[in-house]
This record gives sequence, C-alpha cells and structure tokens, in this order.
Amino acid sequence: MKRGKAVDWSSPRWRRVVWLAGGLAVAALLAVNIGVFTGAIDFYFSGILVIAWINVILAVSLNLINGFTGQFSLGHAGFMAVGAYASGLLTIYLDWPFPIVLIIAGLISALIGLLIGLPTLRLRGDYLAIATLGFGEIVRVVLLNLRITGGPRGLGGIAPKTTFFSAEVVAIITVLVISNIIRSSHGRALVAIREDEIAAEAMGIDTTKYKVLAFSVGAAFAGIAGGLFAHHQMFIDPRSFTFQRSIEILVMVVLGGLGSITGSIVAAVVLTILPEALRGMAQYRMIVYSLLLIGLMLVRPQGLFGTKELRDLLGGRALSNDGGEAK
Repeated sequence: MKRGKAVDWSSPRWRRVVWLAGGLAVAALLAVNIGVFTGAIDFYFSGILVIAWINVILAVSLNLINGFTGQFSLGHAGFMAVGAYASGLLTIYLDWPFPIVLIIAGLISALIGLLIGLPTLRLRGDYLAIATLGFGEIVRVVLLNLRITGGPRGLGGIAPKTTFFSAEVVAIITVLVISNIIRSSHGRALVAIREDEIAAEAMGIDTTKYKVLAFSVGAAFAGIAGGLFAHHQMFIDPRSFTFQRSIEILVMVVLGGLGSITGSIVAAVVLTILPEALRGMAQYRMIVYSLLLIGLMLVRPQGLFGTKELRDLLGGRALSNDGGEAK
C-alpha cells in the first residue's frame, strides 16, 4: 500500500505559514493584554483567560512528566489541590504576600511529589498510573475530612489576588523554566529514559533520580497553578480536584503532543476557550466538543505538534529523539 508523502516542515512554503501563524499569535496576545489593561475585555472574558493561563501551567508541567520523561501520571489534580489549599490557608490565616504564598505552595507540592515519587516511580506503565491515581484520590478524601480545610463544605474567604497579568507571568516563567530543563543535560537524560529506560540505565543514567526530579518539578508548578486557581475562584472544595480534572489536563497534553511544550500551550488555550465558544449551542456543545477532539485525534494521533516545538518549525535546532540536538 502506497504511503502518503510526509509534510516537509522545513520547506520555504511551510516556514512562511509558521511565521505568519506565529506573528498572528503574538499580535493576538498583545491585543488581549491591551484589552485587559484598558478594560475593553470585560471581567467575564478576562476570567476565562486566567483559567487558560492556569491550564497552560498545568499542561506544560504534566508534559514534563508524561511527555518528556515517558511516565504515566494521573495525579496532577492532587498536586494542584495541595497547592490550592496550602496557598488559601496561608492567605486566610497569615495574610502573607501573594508571591511568597505561591512559592510556598509550590514547595509543599514538590515535597509531596518527592515523597510520593520515591516509592512509586520505580513502577512503570499502568502500575504507575494506578499509583498516581490512588494518590489523587487520597488527597481528595483527606481534604474532605479535615476540619481546617472546611471538609466537604469547602474553603471560602480566599482573597482575590490572581489577576490576568499575574497568571500570565507565572505561565511564562513555567514555560521558560521547563524549556531550559529540557534543553539541558538533565533534559537529555529525561528524554533518554522516555525512549528506552533499560538503555538509559545501561549508559549510567540514574533513572529513578531523574524520574523523581521530573515528578517533583511538575508537582511544584501544579501546586503554583493551584494557588493561582484558589485566589481566582476565592472558594475551593474537593470537587474541583477530582480524577476528571486530571484527565482534562492529560487530554491537553496528548492533544498538543507528548513532548511538545508549544503543543501543550496551544491545546490548553484552545480547550479552555472552545467550551465557552460553544456555550451558545446549549445542550449540544459538549457533543460537538467531544466530536472535535475525536476527529482531531483520528487525523493527528501524535497530537497537534507531535514532538516538535515552534523553534523547530522555524528552522531552529531541534531536540532529537535520542536527547541530542539536530540541526
């Protein structure tokens, strides 16, 4: 059977298309920032954009674990919950500065990620997925039964400190930090583990150490995203951090492309705005939303960007599958 011709992304034609799309994206981002700053974009739509930035942080941080390291974590909502409740309690009872609260929330989530990762990341595949799923459920049940967190009634009275611009800055920092990790020697070790864990061990890479590192860093940013979420919603309860929330974040990563930060950003923004854009279709919007996802995955099973980044499509140095750099 004759195979179709692969798309040559390095051709001048496609490079012009990518440059045009990138330029339009930058122009749209500038227009949105100006609109929010001047008040042309109202509170409702700016709130949706805040959620989009939070989802970018969650998707990019989960991609570090699932996409670049090749693990299968289903507990990202648990780390988000830890960060949300930690930041909310710190603000309510101690009234610390918001940036400090976010950093502490991230550190607490990272510590829990380390404690959970040490025993569980020796597992692989489905066993790891079940272990992380169990962690997420444990966090939810604990939050349901603690008096200080408000139990099933939730935690209210959280100061509204998250703004569009603070969420945007944290999202940009997240992308820069994780991009630098991936392009460092540590990132090459993570990609080597993804491609062949046994071969990576044979080459002297401490696979457990690097998997725990990726897990902890991803958990830290998930905790920070939880802090932003708590101070945006001003009220949180365990129902906001269920297994379904972890699946939503995983869908963003898979749709954008496992191993593509650019893909995670695009998918997180699209999947946040799309349900709102379809809200006028009332009861049919979730059907249309699901069909669009299914259709896209049938056409692009590797995700929107696969393992490519924007710099690769623009002719930059790409990170090859073996962890090295290719021209």
